[in-house]
Amino acid sequence: MAMTRAQAEAQAHVLAVDFAACDGHGLCAELLPELVGLDEWGYPVLRRPTVPPDLLPHARRAVACCPVMALRLNRVPTPAPDQLPTRGTAAPRRAVSHGQPG
Repeated sequence: MAMTRAQAEAQAHVLAVDFAACDGHGLCAELLPELVGLDEWGYPVLRRPTVPPDLLPHARRAVACCPVMALRLNRVPTPAPDQLPTRGTAAPRRAVSHGQPG
């Protein structure tokens, strides 16, 4: 079943780095400096993993150009505004047993 446009727009895009695969070429930082920096060894550091809509084409290009396919772009569903927690409300607490009866 295909996703509707509204469903696609309700998803955030998040960058991720597979550090086991990354060889530190630095191409991702060259193509997407707004979101990716490099550490002192030349490996990527994500400044902000969530990709804003205006940078999405650039993020897709950086992912496609990674020579070892270590940069990923994942879709993450965003909650509807009515499902977001409001200020001052806490999640329900669960009872914790410490091994003592009653």
